[in-house]
Amino acid sequence: MPRGVGDDYVAFVQARQGALLRSAYLICGDHHLAEDLLQEALVKLASRWERLRDEAPEAYVRKILYRDAVSRWRKVRRETLVDHDDPVGPLGAMSVPDRTAEVLTAADVAAALDLLPPRQRAVIVLRYFEDLSERQIADALGIAPGTVKSQASDAMRTLRRLIPAVDEPPTHEGGAR
Repeated sequence: MPRGVGDDYVAFVQARQGALLRSAYLICGDHHLAEDLLQEALVKLASRWERLRDEAPEAYVRKILYRDAVSRWRKVRRETLVDHDDPVGPLGAMSVPDRTAEVLTAADVAAALDLLPPRQRAVIVLRYFEDLSERQIADALGIAPGTVKSQASDAMRTLRRLIPAVDEPPTHEGGAR
């Protein structure tokens, strides 16, 4: 352990690693990569623990997670171009749930998130899971606020197409909507 890192650092990591790992996973969609991102961020925090312990260590770790994830995307462009109008492509192969399957599950959302490009996925996770503002998302990802807006709009359009139940109001007793 670096000099100056002690029991309070260990306590912080033990208390927050679960939530931080979930955030990392939601950003990148890969459990092993999420673990790597978190480990690297915690190492960076350890080297600055003396200065950050009384400030906002969790915010620092989250910012490192988001920025490192973006750096990985920029190094390895793995975005797959998809023709959304192609009825045989990955989006066309998905069936719309019938009325007997009105329950939207976390698995449905996770599967739809997996189909988003990394930047769109990050914007959606930061906005709706982390509850960050457009400005905070732009700062965290190192992009312009306008890019946040356009990425969120494109992502929501895709998610609405993939899981139509997102836009449907819940069904109440008596069948009223």
